[in-house]
Amino acid sequence: MLIGCPKEIKKHEYRAGMTPSCVKSFVLGGHRVLVERGAGEGSGFQDSEYAAAGAELTDAPRAWSADMVIKVKEPLRSEYGYFRKELILYTYLHLAADGDLTRALLESGTSAVAYETMRTPDGRLPCLAPMSEIAGRLSVQEGAKYLERPFGGRGVLLGGVPGTERGRVAVLGAGTVGLNACKIAAGMGAEVTVLDVNPQRLAYLDDLFGGRITTLYSSDGNLERMLAESDLLIGAVLVPGARAPKLVRREHLSLMKRGAVIVDVAVDQGGCFETTRATYHDDPVYTVDGVQHYCVANMPGAVPRTATMALTNATVKPALELARRGLADAVLSSGLLASGLNAHAGMCTCKGVAEAFGVDYVEPGDALER
Repeated sequence: MLIGCPKEIKKHEYRAGMTPSCVKSFVLGGHRVLVERGAGEGSGFQDSEYAAAGAELTDAPRAWSADMVIKVKEPLRSEYGYFRKELILYTYLHLAADGDLTRALLESGTSAVAYETMRTPDGRLPCLAPMSEIAGRLSVQEGAKYLERPFGGRGVLLGGVPGTERGRVAVLGAGTVGLNACKIAAGMGAEVTVLDVNPQRLAYLDDLFGGRITTLYSSDGNLERMLAESDLLIGAVLVPGARAPKLVRREHLSLMKRGAVIVDVAVDQGGCFETTRATYHDDPVYTVDGVQHYCVANMPGAVPRTATMALTNATVKPALELARRGLADAVLSSGLLASGLNAHAGMCTCKGVAEAFGVDYVEPGDALER
């Protein structure tokens, strides 16, 4: 199979869909790999390294002409013209929050496999997990920075010092993002509370942290109390393949302290705050009703070297299966890849996306056999 890796063009996106090591794995498997010049520079991988691994260096149109294109972020409008029926697109898509991209994929007949919906039989999301880990950890790091007064925050040090109160952090969601946010916030010495609707998950975090954090069931009353008490609020809610639920409405901001900070890690899926709008690394923060909002839609792109290696560790093996067996055989024999197929031949094969836009849902296996 001919594999393409174009350079990411989203603003301030420095990750790459493949490392030179990935290229070598495909070449050893008998595949050809086209890498756009400069695709890895943001992550510290030079063109010469890709060439040494066996890649053919090329331009964007040629990279997109491959049988399977491997990326990091969802294609932008300027890339929609590359879509075609014979193409397998393998990347993060977050379609439930992007009607234009969904329509473009369906109208073109492109087969789209989304990292964020690939699920194992036990419910794990292996291709989303590494970026969730990074985003969870970065959420506290960035939140702590924007709590500083020169950046418009309340002027609170999360860990405090002897004789002062520690900063208070509330995390909405106890999944992978929430767990990693709790690790960093607790490690910095903050008072940490995590809210979730899953009692078993809360019990797990309670055991894991040995009482160093507070776990609360996510009721309206508990949420409102945390809004009033917290210096830093982190949105870490995920419904795989679907829009994030709006847990915090604009009127809720009146409960929060002036200069408090919100970090919405769910922004890729539409955000879990009503006031969320996507931002970029060069201008990441805006203020609504006195509350700082950090809503960067590609947070792991700030640490691209770490993020690229962590991501490709998870994505390369399924990609090799797609290349070796072809789309239909690979998807029909792999529940992981079947759960990742969001679109095929003009059909929507992800239930959450279909529900978001009111289109017909077709089971992946049925779509491939038509």
